[in-house]
Amino acid sequence: GQHLITAIAEQMFRFKTTSWELGRQRSVIELDTPSMTTEQVEALERSVNEKIRERVPVTVRELAADDPEIETVRSRGLPEDHIGPVRVIDIAGVDSNMCCGTHVSNLSDLQVIKLLGTEKGKKNKTNLVFLAGNRVLKSIKQSHSTEKALTSLLKNGPGEHVEAVKRLQSSVKLLQKNNLNLLRDIAVLIARDFKSRAVQRELFVLHRKEGDSEFMNIIANEIGTEETLLFLTVGDEKETGLFLLAGPVEAVENLGPRVAELLGGKGAGKRGRFQGKATRMSWRGEVQALLQEFIRHRSPKA
Repeated sequence: GQHLITAIAEQMFRFKTTSWELGRQRSVIELDTPSMTTEQVEALERSVNEKIRERVPVTVRELAADDPEIETVRSRGLPEDHIGPVRVIDIAGVDSNMCCGTHVSNLSDLQVIKLLGTEKGKKNKTNLVFLAGNRVLKSIKQSHSTEKALTSLLKNGPGEHVEAVKRLQSSVKLLQKNNLNLLRDIAVLIARDFKSRAVQRELFVLHRKEGDSEFMNIIANEIGTEETLLFLTVGDEKETGLFLLAGPVEAVENLGPRVAELLGGKGAGKRGRFQGKATRMSWRGEVQALLQEFIRHRSPKA
């Protein structure tokens, strides 16, 4: 399949093959061109499959290394340490190429080739992705299974899947926007509730599964951090999440790295705020104990 695509691509568009990768799931041919149009890919696919349907024979022959006919064979040259005859693969009327691999005796044995499209290659090259033979059948089977599953989930036919997914994406974006607005409102209410208390505590601790960095910072802004030390967390209660330590600058600079260490995470801070990611949220109790101990021992001026 690679030999056939390489030969036809060079004949039709003068795109030379510079390398290839025969992978387990799909194969890639690197072509010496910055890009290929959709029309070129489609034309190339039609042409290679026409050759398969024409049942073009493939033969293998061996030539002596000094045979002048070798000069007419497409290749990247022989290795300097090559010894013995040169193996040439002939696709009748299409290509002659040096190769040591296993080959079919007729192009019809390939069954079919499907070009999946192109990807950007290195140094102004284009990677052409393709499937051949049974891999095409396996791909069709997998695509059909996916199509059946989507039909069941989306409650409509395959022709309407794309529009149904677009509607779902729009709905999700709207829900996410509404959710963020609600979280901001909740953050403000939490802060106002704390500030309305007759006795203000020196330490404010809060965990909420739903939330983000903005949620925590709104609470810190609303409460104020000149006198109060705040320890806020969002995310999984026992595993990963985000944390924010906010309060008097000196206290945060002293405690921030220790809080991050206890939570198994990393963070950074400035101007009285230290925030980051945590991998051990179940240690929030230990962090709270550390902060309470700090408050008990700090001087009245702090």
